[in-house]
Amino acid sequence: MLKLNFDIISLSFKMRKTMDEKISFCIFCIENTARSLGISGTKMYDKLEKSGLIDDYIFAHYDTLHTQSKEYIINDIKNALEAKGVR
Repeated sequence: MLKLNFDIISLSFKMRKTMDEKISFCIFCIENTARSLGISGTKMYDKLEKSGLIDDYIFAHYDTLHTQSKEYIINDIKNALEAKGVR
């Protein structure tokens, strides 16, 4: 019984750590893409959120995206916004 509780706590910690890493990466994406477009992070967040790209792109493809260069990520997000018709 004690072992099971420890395993659950350990799993919960790992899941929380992974989510924290994804959120930090999302902030990195928002701020750097905003900077490259000369707009505020808030405006970029609004564009990404309204287009569904935060959940459907940044979080969904975190495992691949976070291994890429900053420039690649910024350009990829710009292309995804363009493909969604977001200006």
